Amino acid sequence: MVPEAWIQTVPLLEDFAQVTETTEYAALPGDWCLGVADVVDSTGAIQSGHYKAVNMAGAGVISAVANALGGDLTMFAFGGDGARFAIPAEQKGPAKDALARVAMWAKRDLGLDLRVGILPVAEVRSAGFDVRVAFWKASDNAHYAMFTGGGLEWVEERLKRAEIGIEPSKAHEEPDLSGLSCQWGPILPKHGNVVSLIVKQAQGASAAQFSKVARDVVKLLEETGSQNPVKEIGPEVGWPAHSLSLQSRVAYKGAGRVTRWQRTLFGTTLAWLVFKLKLRVGGFDPDRYRREIYENTDFRKFDDGLFMTVDCSDAVISELSEKLEEAGKEGLIQYGLHVQGEALMTCVAPSIVSSDHMHFIDGAGGGYALAAQQLKERERDVT
Repeated sequence: MVPEAWIQTVPLLEDFAQVTETTEYAALPGDWCLGVADVVDSTGAIQSGHYKAVNMAGAGVISAVANALGGDLTMFAFGGDGARFAIPAEQKGPAKDALARVAMWAKRDLGLDLRVGILPVAEVRSAGFDVRVAFWKASDNAHYAMFTGGGLEWVEERLKRAEIGIEPSKAHEEPDLSGLSCQWGPILPKHGNVVSLIVKQAQGASAAQFSKVARDVVKLLEETGSQNPVKEIGPEVGWPAHSLSLQSRVAYKGAGRVTRWQRTLFGTTLAWLVFKLKLRVGGFDPDRYRREIYENTDFRKFDDGLFMTVDCSDAVISELSEKLEEAGKEGLIQYGLHVQGEALMTCVAPSIVSSDHMHFIDGAGGGYALAAQQLKERERDVT
């Protein structure tokens, strides 16, 4: 079990602008471990039209590890084309096994190469980096971990250079992906655009300088109503024809492809009828569940930088771009900003009767992956 006494000391932030203040974070214990996962050539996969599969692989990491730990995964971050998490050392064995299994599944069922690895926090600190954490209170039912210190980013860079890594498991060793779902349709923005934004501290800039820029960005988006792409009443209820094939590759561990497809079709039809007809089944209220989806989405986060997927007008994008470009020229930040017409939601909901279901938001036209590519290009231009 995660040490509850220590978990209770981790700051819980209720004003999102606080996530930009690194002094608000608590140091992760030195005997913990960090897990990272990243889809190889996610940009190419997205450009080939496989953006839903890329997001599914990233969320699948969180689902597989959480299930392997009996639901005892409290610190993680979804990155669009990957995921990161922190666990006590005693959970390393089952987490490592889950990563190997989900890497196999991503290759076999999604056609994606998923790099996965684990490294001790002590090794990160020996290299001169740190890992600090806080919780962002997205709602009363969903608290998401925020990370700073550069340690997770350093571990992921080592993973990409093949300096660390875990080999995929054998084909019959299935991950437990219970609760993983991609069956909500594309989310259309109210203001015309979905913006996927990444803002990171530039080398040479102070933490205070970066925090001010990040706070100004958050303030601008909040004051202009450029927030969650999901409506307050929840996502639209539509027949998920676009995701049936992909969902069938997740469900019903151990079953053959035909059986998976048949069971997925049956389960999807039942769920669609419940939401479409607003049927209350036992203690399940579909309207309440949809509202909780809105409340529980992770459309904004801090993971060694500010990550946001928000609903923006053209005018706000222009003002935001001007502010970011000015801060970039002053050497305070590096950023990537990708505009698209829809958002995409991938869900982890182990139980439909509890209110702590989680919903990961990314842009449907490349999202965080293409914003990250822009950021890296700007970094190369500076160097």
